[in-house]
Amino acid sequence: MNHLSPYHDFTARLKLLISKNPHLITTTLSNIFTMRLIGNKTHGDLAEIAIAEFINQFMYDFKSVHVGKDLYRAKEREEDIKIINEITKAEFPVSLKAYGDGPLQLSTDKHFQMFPKLKTLGTLIEGKALAQVWADPVFAEFGSMNILPLIYDEKKQRCNILVFNSETARKRVSRIALEEVGYGRKHPVFRFHDSDGDYVCEVRYGSGTANALQRGLWTNTKNGLKYFESVTNGWIDYSHNLVLVILTCSYCNQQGARGCLGTTQG
Repeated sequence: MNHLSPYHDFTARLKLLISKNPHLITTTLSNIFTMRLIGNKTHGDLAEIAIAEFINQFMYDFKSVHVGKDLYRAKEREEDIKIINEITKAEFPVSLKAYGDGPLQLSTDKHFQMFPKLKTLGTLIEGKALAQVWADPVFAEFGSMNILPLIYDEKKQRCNILVFNSETARKRVSRIALEEVGYGRKHPVFRFHDSDGDYVCEVRYGSGTANALQRGLWTNTKNGLKYFESVTNGWIDYSHNLVLVILTCSYCNQQGARGCLGTTQG
């Protein structure tokens, strides 16, 4: 019997597909990260569209809908695409993250609740006090986050799809400690460690008026690697698709010219 959650069933199937047809994901990821040549933020937007279409074209038992644009700012939970298992009819949201190898934001803290909640429990949380963390609604979804991180190493031109196993991470957290400003940090953080003393993740400080990127739940694809599974079976090399860059720039210029002509003639 399959006891995997709908999301983990999906990632297992995705990993199987990639192992049999690695060229498919290599082409898709190459096109996504090529967009960084046009603008540092454009690859994230393209990733939502590209991965949604990848699922629709190559994963025949699944259907994907790009909802990020429709729900932008209004959404309460982080969701970029919705995936439907055509066999079981299970539907689940997925948050896509396109980040460089290193710090990775797992979720934002829109209402600035995570850090203050941990602070009420003290500077060192362990033992029975951990149960209070997991029982609090603020951390209710910690073990069931559907996050698909597309990780890239631009200098080495390689990429990886690393899925954070939040369920395992939650079970293995044995200590949460406050680390004050210093050692390169401008703000304090609460760091989560397992029984081996290894890094799991962290909750970053950020006031309610601060940018969401400055707060929330973070991890690190280098320091917390033991809690990630590679869907691409490790790092894969990618190359820039310069034809895509030329076509994109050419299309933008043509559209701009037509817009100008339309305005002039109107």
